[in-house]
Amino acid sequence: MQKKNATVHLLILDPDQNDAESLVSLLRNSGKATRAHRITSEEDLEETLKAGNWDLLLARDLEQEFSADDALAMIRRMDKDVPFILLTEEPSRERTVAMMKAGAQDTVPFAHTDQLVLTVNRELSALDERRRRRVLESHLREAEQRCQLLLESSKDAIAYINDGMHIYANQSYMEFLGYDDIDELICIPVLDTLTPDSQDKYKEFMKSFVEKGEDGMTLNCTARRSDDHELNVTMSVSAATYDGEACTQIVMQPEHSDAELEEKLRRISSQDLLTGLFNRQHLMDALAENIAKAGKNNETGALAYIALDNFMSLKAQVGIAGADLLLGDLANLLKEEVGEDIILARLSDDAFCLMSQPCDDKKMAEHSERIRKAVEDHLFDINGRTVQFSVSIGVAAITENSPKAEELMARAHTASSDVRKQDGHEQGNGVLIYNPADYESLDESNSVEAILKALEDNRFKLLFQPIINLRGEGEEHYEAFVRMIAKDNEEVSPYDFLPPMGPSDTAIKIDRWVILQTIKQLASHRSKGHDTRLFLNLTAETLQDKTFTPWLSVALKAARLPGDSLIFQIREGDANNYLKQAKEFTKAIHELHCKLSISQFGCALNPFNTLKHIDPDYVKIDGSFTEEIQKNDEAKEQVKEMVKTLQSSGKLTIIPLVENAGVLATLWQAGVNYIQGYYLQAPVPEMNYDFGDQ
Repeated sequence: MQKKNATVHLLILDPDQNDAESLVSLLRNSGKATRAHRITSEEDLEETLKAGNWDLLLARDLEQEFSADDALAMIRRMDKDVPFILLTEEPSRERTVAMMKAGAQDTVPFAHTDQLVLTVNRELSALDERRRRRVLESHLREAEQRCQLLLESSKDAIAYINDGMHIYANQSYMEFLGYDDIDELICIPVLDTLTPDSQDKYKEFMKSFVEKGEDGMTLNCTARRSDDHELNVTMSVSAATYDGEACTQIVMQPEHSDAELEEKLRRISSQDLLTGLFNRQHLMDALAENIAKAGKNNETGALAYIALDNFMSLKAQVGIAGADLLLGDLANLLKEEVGEDIILARLSDDAFCLMSQPCDDKKMAEHSERIRKAVEDHLFDINGRTVQFSVSIGVAAITENSPKAEELMARAHTASSDVRKQDGHEQGNGVLIYNPADYESLDESNSVEAILKALEDNRFKLLFQPIINLRGEGEEHYEAFVRMIAKDNEEVSPYDFLPPMGPSDTAIKIDRWVILQTIKQLASHRSKGHDTRLFLNLTAETLQDKTFTPWLSVALKAARLPGDSLIFQIREGDANNYLKQAKEFTKAIHELHCKLSISQFGCALNPFNTLKHIDPDYVKIDGSFTEEIQKNDEAKEQVKEMVKTLQSSGKLTIIPLVENAGVLATLWQAGVNYIQGYYLQAPVPEMNYDFGDQ
């Protein structure tokens, strides 16, 4: 998807317009693009709920004609999934309990803004999960219907059994065993479709399947048809669900003489040829299964990534053939150290892996420590030469909250790499458990430090996305975005991790880094004959920084860039919160011949009020409107009216998040000047869009 943080559609029940505006500002400052509607009456709320999809309702617990209790009752009556948070004047356990019993998600004192932001984040996240679940349930129903059709038309003989009884069989299965009607077969136990000699084998086989739980297990046995004819068959079993109930799927085929060969081939395909251990593909498949099992049965497991320390220098010492012998010896040592309940695999030249479930990360770490010690103490004999080395082992837990197999493997790999960063472990030779909180929770206590470290380590990069003139005039515009390379090489926006409250010098540092780097790239790009202009986003902190425009003047002169090649973009919410500073800022950059753009326009309770005080050259309408005009005519008219009003006052309009051609006709008719979005091009490291090919 193009947009990671979708616009929050917020309903506010508050008799005071200024307090309502402060709630919108609070959410915007916490990093959420927010479109708000203030409820004025019972009729207003009913019409609003019918007309659109809303993400949240914040209601003040004050005396008003249409009360918070009435609003909650209406949401319940209309059966809308809109999280409801009551903003109280004073904390009250009785009031909280009463409202939550009535269906509210929580109550928060109005003055406790930090708590409110956390509560809103939690409820929006929960809402997103519920919406996703509804979509998945719909997909599941469709998939089950398709599976049913496939089962019915399959040439394979397939049946589902539960407690030894048939609960479903397809036409091929019934024909295979000589039955005409499913009702006849449903009354018959599976045992009765086998010869007496095969019944005991079947019982043992099913007992083994229940214990091991390995899908695809096979049994060669003799089936007895309804006409008493006997058939030698191969029966394979797998876990399945039918009508929402857990059961076992049986597939019957005439016995193949090459079944043994197929089993050998299957084993070979999952083996590492050098060491005889499982290979990477087998491990990753098993890891994916274990993650699914952890989610389904809440059964914890653990993964250990074993990296050989300084393997390249070892390889240089003993040669390629010697390295192969060394890896073979290490594999044998690992086999001796691990039990049958642990999967052991070779991942690459210098990495092995252990996996166990059920197990926990502490138990796996203890096991890994024994392996580490065994490797450290072992003398490897390579063609008469004694070699010693060590391993660094990273352990990651497999839980119901685990990410996909590749990401979980990356966690164990990260922990293994970080062994070398620990005090006393410069050469590795240690065990470390991956703690998600250490790597993934950028909060107010460590986020600024992490961002500054990324700046220092040159882990920032720029991306550029074209902004196209819809009228076909060959202008070259791009918007610049900054990304921070975080742990696991994930690209994130550093702005997302800035503390939401209070001034931050860090935001100013990021803004200035972006401006300096983009000015350099733009000067180089324009020197090749391009008349390119860049949109640069600024934070509220830079908007308030009186030293910014003098600094910018010097930077432009040094780069020999004309001022009108830069368009500075500020958010509508920041402009409203700092109207006086925004007015002064606009005047100062216009004196440098730079342009101004306001983004996320249309989200304020009264958006055009901003333009009475600030004179932007461009207005970028909030991306949520782009999504809505594809769904309803009312939104189309709203955007047309907004564009008309903006253009009548001399503003150039931009519509972002254009992801398909379907919306272009509407935007053309509305008179929109510029469009931007993944339909044209995703943000990329180079300014390489062909503006002539429009």
